[in-house]
Amino acid sequence: MSVVPAEVLPGGALAVEETDRDAAELGPRARMWPALVAVYRAQLSRARVARIPLLFVATFQSVGIMVLMRGVVDGGAEAQAVVAGSAVLVVAFVALNLLAQYFGQLRASGGLDHYATLPVPPAAVVLGAAGAYASFTVPGTVVTALFGCVLFGLPMAHLWVLVAVIPLAGAALAGLGAAFGLLAPRPELATVLGQLGMSAALLLGVLPADRMPEGVRFLRDLLPSTYGVEAFARTFGPHPDWAFVLGDLAVCGAVGVVSLGVATWAYRRAAVR
Repeated sequence: MSVVPAEVLPGGALAVEETDRDAAELGPRARMWPALVAVYRAQLSRARVARIPLLFVATFQSVGIMVLMRGVVDGGAEAQAVVAGSAVLVVAFVALNLLAQYFGQLRASGGLDHYATLPVPPAAVVLGAAGAYASFTVPGTVVTALFGCVLFGLPMAHLWVLVAVIPLAGAALAGLGAAFGLLAPRPELATVLGQLGMSAALLLGVLPADRMPEGVRFLRDLLPSTYGVEAFARTFGPHPDWAFVLGDLAVCGAVGVVSLGVATWAYRRAAVR
């Protein structure tokens, strides 16, 4: 009796290939934090040249709105709302509008297939892209806030609160923008949804809440960026109530976690189709 290796049997090669394939499929996936950093750096380097001109547009838009409102609003709580809303509007323009367009085009062009073949967690793709786009809002938001303080004569002592407002409001709006782009059946619809969201942030965030009807105020409370606007506006007072500021920031952060979670689910849903 002779002993024949399993590899030379008719089904031996197939069995070895299936074993190797299973081993490859069961290979370790990239860890969350290194994958997130890699996606963030890649998105930042790719979008830097194309998005900087759009950032100037977003900043110029917010500055122009404050100049127009200067003829209507003299000061006080209304001026605080205008400056805070205009600053957060820069975040909305980039993190909501542009991110919806990006993911809509990525889905339509088949770009999600590239990420689906990589051993990268879906959350890392969404968070990395959202973080890269939100990073572009920092200079424009700071410039808008400084210009608004000078224009309306508001104090600048607590502008450091933007360190918390920008990432928290950016997370909430970026998650919403990514969900728009990933769930929209066509990229044109994703663009429309992103622009409608930015328009809502403009109308409901910049205009003083005291002049809005009750129904419009309710819609304003549903907008994620509202709580970032409220937190920033409260810091312009002579004695800010930091408990309310932290409460608004906490709500904004909670909405950001939920919206990014929805965007991650939408990415998984779009990637497997």
